Amino acid sequence: MLFNSFEFLFVFLPITWVLFRLACRARVIDVALAVLLVASFVFYSYWNPPFFFLILFSILFNFSWGRLIERATGSRRDIWLYSGVAVNLLISNIAWLIGKEWVARDIFLPLGISFFTFQQIAYLIDCSKGLAKEHVFTQYALFVTFFPQLIAGPIVRYEDILPQFGRLRTYGMSYRNTAIGIALLALGLFKKVVIADTLSPWVAAVFDSDNPLTLVEAWAGVLSYTFQIYFDFSGYSDMAVGLGRLFNIELAINFNSPYKALSISDFWRRWHITLSSFLRDYLYIPLGGNRCGKVRRNTNIMITMLLGGLWHGASWNFVVWGGLHGIYLVINHAYRKVTSTLKITPPYIYSDILADHLPLSRFRMGLL
Repeated sequence: MLFNSFEFLFVFLPITWVLFRLACRARVIDVALAVLLVASFVFYSYWNPPFFFLILFSILFNFSWGRLIERATGSRRDIWLYSGVAVNLLISNIAWLIGKEWVARDIFLPLGISFFTFQQIAYLIDCSKGLAKEHVFTQYALFVTFFPQLIAGPIVRYEDILPQFGRLRTYGMSYRNTAIGIALLALGLFKKVVIADTLSPWVAAVFDSDNPLTLVEAWAGVLSYTFQIYFDFSGYSDMAVGLGRLFNIELAINFNSPYKALSISDFWRRWHITLSSFLRDYLYIPLGGNRCGKVRRNTNIMITMLLGGLWHGASWNFVVWGGLHGIYLVINHAYRKVTSTLKITPPYIYSDILADHLPLSRFRMGLL
């Protein structure tokens, strides 16, 4: 079920919101949580009912595994953690493992698997560090399945979302949150339906063409696909944040005008912010970050970006895409070091070179 579909906007969402508000008005918090949990399972399994068993297995496995990790000590804790992460990575790439293409017409729908597996990997790591203090199964299941963020993010963290399920004001009526939610939902729909979907036919005509393209047509197709991806993905993220606000749940903003970035580092602080934060906190920093010298820092950057590319899809074009971003970031660090040493202000042309980051569209045209 997609956010811009008739059944979501005019059937699923109104029914879910009304039932949630009725339960809140009756001050039955457990029922309100149950409404959101059941609705989230329905939302996820609507397109393909067998997906229900996939996500249910993932939830049961990770909730149980997290408790095992907490109770273990020493090297046994590390063994439980690494095995749990491995299982999640297998789930994340299940389509590749079974040799089937789980792809809907919308490009971002399969990313739901990556989103909820990454959230649960973070949960397992937090359990190993003793940071996951609360263990209520229904709240954990809702943390994973909460439908606004389920298929296209933003990636939510256990410590950010769980307290919101337990606070009383989540179940009150907030006209401010409702107004913000409707505005963000409308903005996201505009990005998705009016801009991204309008660009889609032109993009398809260019990339599906069997005839040679002129230089203008080729570049127009590449740039159109770049903006189609941005407005599609950021539109979904805006809708997700807005939908969360309708239920008094605050989700993180995921995009902050990334194409206004003046460097590739700035770009990654603006593009898919929750993924960048996840990779930084759960991969780059544990690898050593920038604390172990330039060679180690650059190696950590490359590992992080290669795995970040792999997150977008289990194919070599995404790995290369991530690798190029890693190279750009390494160059960016070296460039900043030189300009800082020489006390030179970086020219704005730098943004034209490195912020033009070989988006996914280039790899669709050149590597697929």
